Amino acid sequence: MHETYTEFFSHHLGHNIKMLTFGTRGYPVVVFPTTLGSYFEAKDRGMIESVRWFVERGFIQVFCPDSINDASWYANIHPRHRLLRHIQYDKFLHEEFVPQIRWNTPSGRIACAGISFGGFSATNFAFRHPEMVSHLFNMSGAYDIKSFLRGYYDDNAYFNNPMDFIEGANDPHLWDMKIVLGTSNWDICLDTNLKFSEKLRRKGIDHWLDVRGNIEHDWPLWLQMFPHYVSLI
Repeated sequence: MHETYTEFFSHHLGHNIKMLTFGTRGYPVVVFPTTLGSYFEAKDRGMIESVRWFVERGFIQVFCPDSINDASWYANIHPRHRLLRHIQYDKFLHEEFVPQIRWNTPSGRIACAGISFGGFSATNFAFRHPEMVSHLFNMSGAYDIKSFLRGYYDDNAYFNNPMDFIEGANDPHLWDMKIVLGTSNWDICLDTNLKFSEKLRRKGIDHWLDVRGNIEHDWPLWLQMFPHYVSLI
């Protein structure tokens, strides 16, 4: 399986973002890591190996960019600055990174996948920029960042909190996006997935709430999910 390591300079962030890419062609799938996970996490945990068949046949190309969660949501800074730092990361994705891979498909749209807190990263980007995203695969995703704001709330908080801004979302691309909310009966994120699914249902946004059996919020669950969801592209 072809693997490439790159460092991508972001003008919005002011530093390099490290990334691993698997495959040389196929539908672009961007994988966001867990809470403080890095660009190599999906490889080290076996997630890339789980989709080897799709990569080697050129059906998909997987991109694993680094996160900056340690400098935003988990940094010891004021919540306002956590939001502003995350917005810089969103601009990196929207204006610098995704434009370079989105036209690998005729539609000009990509697939986003997120694991645990990476589900927030994937969902926030997909729902803020649905014209760029055709598929959204959440694996035990989180969708509410209020706990990181310690009571602080402004427009930036609203527009970067999927659990809130989905209420007023009206981009027509949302209604043709293929959305999966993957969770399990023993998942610590089960409740938030049920609540988010209900919000999507009320909006008439089609999605698949995939509640699996008695398996915990951990890699064995996500390694089951990822190849299944990729097969839907």
